[in-house]
Amino acid sequence: MSQIVGILLAAGSSRRFGADKRLHPLPDGTPMAIASARHLAAACSRTIVVIRPGDTTLASLLAAEGLETVICAAAEQGMGHSLSSGVAASPKAAGWLVALADMPYIQPVSYHAVVGALQGGARMARPAFHGKMGHPVGFSAAHLDALLALTGDQGGKSILEADPQALLLCPVDDPGVLKDVDAPPQIDAAD
Repeated sequence: MSQIVGILLAAGSSRRFGADKRLHPLPDGTPMAIASARHLAAACSRTIVVIRPGDTTLASLLAAEGLETVICAAAEQGMGHSLSSGVAASPKAAGWLVALADMPYIQPVSYHAVVGALQGGARMARPAFHGKMGHPVGFSAAHLDALLALTGDQGGKSILEADPQALLLCPVDDPGVLKDVDAPPQIDAAD
């Protein structure tokens, strides 16, 4: 069986944050995107980080971690373009575990829960904490064409909405699946 490929979406522009949050250090000094990439890579033997053109600093940090990067030329046009770029770089995968660079507090067990659901035959899966759906989101290879066709800023939301019965929720005891960082004060609050 082909592998589940991790795709970390890290091509955003951090407009609400006020600076490049992907490089902003967490309390332990690790840049946010690197922490997120490490957690995803712990669950997926192949992890692709999608970055925007000109991201030389982030690309260097990711290379030092041994992580693969894909540059999304259309990153400014939205998350859908970034996600389709990551999938296009791994079209033979059994599925994709899609994570966000601004969610560094997701625990490895949550990533493994979604990977396990995909390996068990789920067409789509995502973690849920106290009944609230979180990230990362997993898509099986059955969604290859739909993922490759994504554009704009919706990411995989349209695919999830098109077939909600195909979504398997994986209950986890991990509030990190709900915590994205949009402003510097959320870093200390989330730790």
